[in-house]
Amino acid sequence: MGLTDTMQRWLTWIAAGRSRRGSSAAAPATDRESLSALESKLGYRFDDIALLEKALLHRSHVHITGSRRIHSNERLEFLGDAVLGLVVNEHFFLLYPEYSEGDLTKMKSLLVCGERLSEVAGALDVGQFIRMSRSEAATGGRRRSSILADTMEALIGAVYLDGGLDAARAVIERIMLYGSEKVVERRAQGNYKSRLQEIVQARFKSPPRYRVLTADGPDHARVFVVGVTFAGVVLGEGKGHNKKAAEQRAAAAALSRIEDEPELLDSFTPDES
Repeated sequence: MGLTDTMQRWLTWIAAGRSRRGSSAAAPATDRESLSALESKLGYRFDDIALLEKALLHRSHVHITGSRRIHSNERLEFLGDAVLGLVVNEHFFLLYPEYSEGDLTKMKSLLVCGERLSEVAGALDVGQFIRMSRSEAATGGRRRSSILADTMEALIGAVYLDGGLDAARAVIERIMLYGSEKVVERRAQGNYKSRLQEIVQARFKSPPRYRVLTADGPDHARVFVVGVTFAGVVLGEGKGHNKKAAEQRAAAAALSRIEDEPELLDSFTPDES
């Protein structure tokens, strides 16, 4: 065998090794069989598997392969965000005909925020399917909230292009809207105290105050009753197994009372705060 033939074989071997290293760094194989698990979790089977593959293509992988960033999943992410917003808005609009535009906007923001999208992606194990660079994966890219959230939007965009709005709606209802009322309630609880403080402090330049009214039961099952007060008046009470939970429920009760009795705050003056 001549020198030229030997060198050619050596170069071919090196190229093959680089190719193997590159693919293993990027992600698992993206053949139909390996992606069927993700399709099952989404509840949708793609006619055009290339759309699913593109939805899982992170910009870091596009960069190392020398392709343009436009070939990543970012355009699908843009489309999926719009489709998700439309479906969720329609869902809440029909479900709550008595709610105002502001109420509907708040509910939507709680359901489709990045944190919620990341939670859904984690439940579906989306991270293991994303194609990304070795360095991105090594620094926790497959678990990074922003990447998971963006990929979920790209997947929704891909379903929309592949099967239309009805197909996208069915997927969104399955993975995002199932049990949405409980999800919104759970996520809203963390905002009760801040919402009450915004309302009271904007008007009186002084925040409401919380105090423990009772604490009963054994140490391992203690129950706290907390009252939220302003100007010496109890606006609401809440019960919980820790002070934080009781405070949140007290704030929720106060917000409900203020909504039912809008004249309540009118009885206070800035001097009383």
